[in-house]
Amino acid sequence: MNEKNKSFVRTVSLTRPSLQDNTADADRLVSVLKSELQTDTVKIDFPLLKRLPDLLRKWEYHVRCVLVPCPNGGEWLLTGITDAQDTKPVTGLAVDLGTTRVVLRLLDLSTGQALAESSFDNPQISVGPDILARIHYADTEEGLEKISHLITDGINHEMAALCKSCELGPENVFLLSVAGNTAMTHLFMGLNPRWIIREPYIPVVNTPGMVKAGELGIQANPLARVIIFPNVGSYFGGDLIAGILFSGMNTAEDTAILVDVGTNAEVVLGNKHWLIACAGAAGPALEGGVTRMGMMAGPGVIDKITIHRDTHEFDIHTIEEMPPKGICGSGLIDLAAHLFLSGMIDIRGKFVSSVCGTRLNENNGIRQLVVTPAKDSATGNDLFISQIDIDSLIRSKAAMFTILETITMSVGMSLNELSTFYVAGTFGCFIDPKSAISIGMIPDLPVESYQPLGNSSLGGATLALTSAEALREIDEIRNRITYLELNVNQEFMNRFSAAKFLPHTNTSLFPSVEV
Repeated sequence: MNEKNKSFVRTVSLTRPSLQDNTADADRLVSVLKSELQTDTVKIDFPLLKRLPDLLRKWEYHVRCVLVPCPNGGEWLLTGITDAQDTKPVTGLAVDLGTTRVVLRLLDLSTGQALAESSFDNPQISVGPDILARIHYADTEEGLEKISHLITDGINHEMAALCKSCELGPENVFLLSVAGNTAMTHLFMGLNPRWIIREPYIPVVNTPGMVKAGELGIQANPLARVIIFPNVGSYFGGDLIAGILFSGMNTAEDTAILVDVGTNAEVVLGNKHWLIACAGAAGPALEGGVTRMGMMAGPGVIDKITIHRDTHEFDIHTIEEMPPKGICGSGLIDLAAHLFLSGMIDIRGKFVSSVCGTRLNENNGIRQLVVTPAKDSATGNDLFISQIDIDSLIRSKAAMFTILETITMSVGMSLNELSTFYVAGTFGCFIDPKSAISIGMIPDLPVESYQPLGNSSLGGATLALTSAEALREIDEIRNRITYLELNVNQEFMNRFSAAKFLPHTNTSLFPSVEV
């Protein structure tokens, strides 16, 4: 597909009808659009067809057309037209439908330029902090309708605010794309996710396709369509497919790996010829969720730590350089790495009293190390990490490495054969690969191999609004993925046990780590 066929907006001028040319209005418009798009089929949304004669004459047959490529073929659907003289942009909305946080990006569909971006806490948190609680709530009387309305109302409110910031209205939004995990997609669409969590774990639908916005309660242009990213079963959702699309690994010759850390660690390995995926419970600890001082990244949260090997002094950096009040995932990984490299914890992750000195104390029989004393913290209390926290982090890092090792070995590869390692999400933006390598969480590859993707779910959703080629790749990606079930993998637990040391029982896997 050439460059000019990527935009979903076309401005066309039609010859006016006459006694010598009495072609029907719809046929006249379709003929020009077929030529413009180099396609055989253009269909007109029926509600628009009913208004077409008046609109063409009102705008003197000079119009701006909004078209959506049908994902499964060469057809295009005309969903809106405006006056060609209208200077307001025709927009689309990309949505990263996160369990905790929802991110929206408003785009000019003509240029692909981002006009505005915002985010908000997923309002479904009010009925359940996690996916499981929300699915159970959806199973109660009127629960599904209520929880579905929470997210659509939230999107409508935020979309209206985004549009207003650009001096536009929601009626200027003609196309949306939504990428979320399988359960979030079901709750957004008002589909009952009951069977996702019950054996044999079956979703209502894997490929929702394109739906009218009004049918979902989305208050955009009356003819707007919503592109919903597909999922691969219950545990590999559209957010990951969006991430694959955004990374471009599905079109590359060389094999790459993509990791997205959230509630689970979700991993994709592959190239333009094949894709294999799996997921495992390694997420919360790696996001800082295992320690009492763990929290999401934000002002005053520790994101980087170094410990001087000779003096064992802590050099702590917080976001916006405010007094420390907690620690996020990247800070926790830094902390564990430097505790190990400085000898303050041993290969089992146990505190070494003689090295930790006065920072180490005991509370109710649990050893804990003071990271920031009360006098320096924003809370007025010591910020500490306990032995329980370290043990939990080690289990999570072991799970992460074992997932990576298992998926590569399943295709006869070793981790050191990878040339590109994509890390998605905020976790990928802040993590120091050297620290993660030092504790044996990720393979000992050259640092330049690690490429942070940022919000790859939003990035993929954005691509779906800016390129017909990208939009048509979505289902191709889904259909090429083979899902590896770790729960029935015999070797997984053996490898997991070997990875529960720092950096690993097989130190030859981590030649760059010097203790």
